[in-house]
Amino acid sequence: MDFQLNHAREILGRTPATLRTLLAGLPEEWVASNEGPDTWSPFDIMGHLIAAEEDDWIPRARIILEHGEGRAFHPFDRFAMFEKSRGKSLGDLLDEFERLREENLRALGGMDLTPEKLGKRGTHPDLGVVTLSQLLSTWVVHDLGHVAQIARVMSKLYGEAVGPWRAYLPILTR
Repeated sequence: MDFQLNHAREILGRTPATLRTLLAGLPEEWVASNEGPDTWSPFDIMGHLIAAEEDDWIPRARIILEHGEGRAFHPFDRFAMFEKSRGKSLGDLLDEFERLREENLRALGGMDLTPEKLGKRGTHPDLGVVTLSQLLSTWVVHDLGHVAQIARVMSKLYGEAVGPWRAYLPILTR
């Protein structure tokens, strides 16, 4: 499927409510568990999504629209959430993510994106030349990937409890 802004907005607009429905009010063991060393818990993933809302999608879209390939994006700190989320509750993170996403979707709407603008190119510090439509497509897939990651991490809490059904549950072995 080619990038379609209205389809992207549908997913991006649903992510905060999806995550709130899945995570809000759960006991600590559901939201603090991870898959082992150097993996992220649902709490960590929420912090990462917030960091991306602050420092990735809209800031990079603005760089593309204002500077094109002439100014590379700032590197994104994929691990910023460990410091930024310290002392916050999951409820705080869900609220912050929802607020930032609403702001970013308003900003996106204010960009008056045309096919020509979506084709504008920018420079990623590692990947090189990218287009605005690729950046926005990545935003959508990033959301969906982390929703899937949260489901996978949570599923593994019952990995042994499912007994022989494990053979039918590929989410537990990926």
